[in-house]
Amino acid sequence: MVINMDESQLRTIEQIEQFLAASAEVAFTAHGDDVERYAHISRVLKRFDYPRCNKHDRGVLLRYLQHTSGYSRAQLTRLVKQWHCNRLASTPLVKRYRAPAAPFARKYTALDVELLVEMDKAHEDVCGPAVTHLLKRAFFDYGDARYERLSKLSSSHLYNLRKSVGYQRLRMSFTKTHTVCNSIGVRKAPTPNGRAGFVRIDSVHQGDEDGMKGVYHITCVDSISQWQVQACVQGISEAFLLPVLELVIAQFPFVIEGFHSDNGSEYINHKVAKLLEKLRIEQTKSRSRQSNDNALAESKNASVVRKHMGYAHIPKKHAKPINTFYQEYFNPWLNLHRPCMFATAVVNAKGKVVKVYKHEDVKTPLEAVVLLNKLGLVKFKTETMLADLLVQAKQQTDLAAARKMQQAKHELFASFAKQKQRA
Repeated sequence: MVINMDESQLRTIEQIEQFLAASAEVAFTAHGDDVERYAHISRVLKRFDYPRCNKHDRGVLLRYLQHTSGYSRAQLTRLVKQWHCNRLASTPLVKRYRAPAAPFARKYTALDVELLVEMDKAHEDVCGPAVTHLLKRAFFDYGDARYERLSKLSSSHLYNLRKSVGYQRLRMSFTKTHTVCNSIGVRKAPTPNGRAGFVRIDSVHQGDEDGMKGVYHITCVDSISQWQVQACVQGISEAFLLPVLELVIAQFPFVIEGFHSDNGSEYINHKVAKLLEKLRIEQTKSRSRQSNDNALAESKNASVVRKHMGYAHIPKKHAKPINTFYQEYFNPWLNLHRPCMFATAVVNAKGKVVKVYKHEDVKTPLEAVVLLNKLGLVKFKTETMLADLLVQAKQQTDLAAARKMQQAKHELFASFAKQKQRA
């Protein structure tokens, strides 16, 4: 159904505003060609003497024309400007653009593209300036008339031809993914066989702000006892990471035998390998398409680091006080007073081995270490290490330790805010 509307009776801005308010829910679709719509715009602008209208009235008229003509606000603004110029020159508002009478002629033909493909194949895709020099030599020095047009090819347009459909159809090639050949570390999942001392390690970035990197948290957790040591560094370069790695390894009460990480260069490098070799620790790294190889460390990133340190940016200069907080309050609370879930492998009715979490398997890392010690599956650094840890755990309750840690964390973040205000 087509409804023709006679809007010539709208003579005042108030009537236009009432019309817009009444037809706000009605969508107008302009079925006429551009000539009819241009005429409608010209009539409205002339009837209301648009150049003499104030800012409010002009806005109302533009909203009305946008509602009835179907043009966008930007397009209407251009048409109003054109109408005003035409009004001074006493010319009607007409379309000033049209499709070109004939398409642009192609300078380089399909034969030129084939010659370019042949040249690229022979020279293994050298850079653009080198190829254009070869094309010039083919015509001017060796007299090959086929390269007459290509001898004038610019380096920039060369890449346009390489992106063309004809070139891609003739030059399509596939290469297999090359395996990473890095002799550092053994690509396998660690095999602790129930023994403590095989740690998983991962890094967490504490946000960016104005192009500046934040601190990095180092999460190191034993795969059997879940004994966890947190650390913080200004950056993951070797200058910052190596001293912290030594500090992390020293904070474990038992001997470390295995060190597993992902394939990041912060851990897979010669200096870290030399440090681990000096301590007689086996270095392993995650395998391709085996996302669970370092899943324990990554889960601790979410359940421990992000929960307590958040996601907001922390500047690098705060790495040292965060490290002090970790060493004095956070790590003792994690290992002596915070319970962890330990999985038990069972066989279901279908014969599949699944992991379940039972209530009796909930225990702190210290309780897990005590159980492993009874089974002879942990090797402490000193003979009195376990006794000292038990005495330290009895000095305060779990609630008191948690409150002390929370108070220290509150003071830590308050110092961040105070330094930011001073700056």
